[in-house]
Amino acid sequence: MAVIEVRDLDFAYDESRKILDGISFAVEKGEILCIFGPNGCGKTTILDCILGLNRVEHGDINIGGLALPQLKSDEMARLVAYVPQKHEHTFGYTCLEMVLMGRTAHTSFFDSPGQEDLEIAADCLKKVGMYSFREHNFNHLSGGEAQLVKLARALAQQTDLIVFDEPTSHLDFRHELNVIKYISRLVKENQISIIMATHFPNHAFYLENQGTPTRVALMENGEFYATGPADQVLSEQNMSRIFKIRTKVISQTEAGTTFKYMVPLDFSDGGQWDGI
Repeated sequence: MAVIEVRDLDFAYDESRKILDGISFAVEKGEILCIFGPNGCGKTTILDCILGLNRVEHGDINIGGLALPQLKSDEMARLVAYVPQKHEHTFGYTCLEMVLMGRTAHTSFFDSPGQEDLEIAADCLKKVGMYSFREHNFNHLSGGEAQLVKLARALAQQTDLIVFDEPTSHLDFRHELNVIKYISRLVKENQISIIMATHFPNHAFYLENQGTPTRVALMENGEFYATGPADQVLSEQNMSRIFKIRTKVISQTEAGTTFKYMVPLDFSDGGQWDGI
């Protein structure tokens, strides 16, 4: 059974403009789905529908075999964890306290975290390489460090599915690689399923290069234009159609392993720069 299944999903904020049109997909255990496409194509709207933030008028979303409208908030928190893209400012919690917040899905409203919760939170920090920061003020972290702590908090929820919205937004090159590396490792080692909205095609190529089960859904105007492996969906032809740019997919072999990645070359629509 798929961890999440979405069938014929439509969504509109008002009658004048449909944002999503007939979106269907399923994510299996231990698999990553990268939702990729231009700004405004509907990537974040899909995530908001999955998280229950948008009320779906047409279509079905089933998580863990349960229909989304039937799930209470505490049930939802035990099924899906969410890692936002923005760096949150808090009341000065330590990193360990931030991760402990992920344990609220497994405790009653009036309970305090127990020893088991503390051990799980500490272990999650270890899994993302942030255990040495456990007593640090979360507000004093860099963007990359904070993103890893938020990933640890999501792991502490012990869900089968984690949803990421632009997980490396505003991060430098090293921290971007660090976050994607840990995502790949956690999927392979813990069989977690991930839905990840991203602007960067090389995220999907990197995950595929690492042997992480990865599929890409390429979006255009609220629809999935193509879905499948990165090296099929993120083709030079599709990038030209969707983004109006010329690209080159490079294959390089090192130590017997072939790696693929994409580089942009120029605009494909006459080379007109629109100033944005």
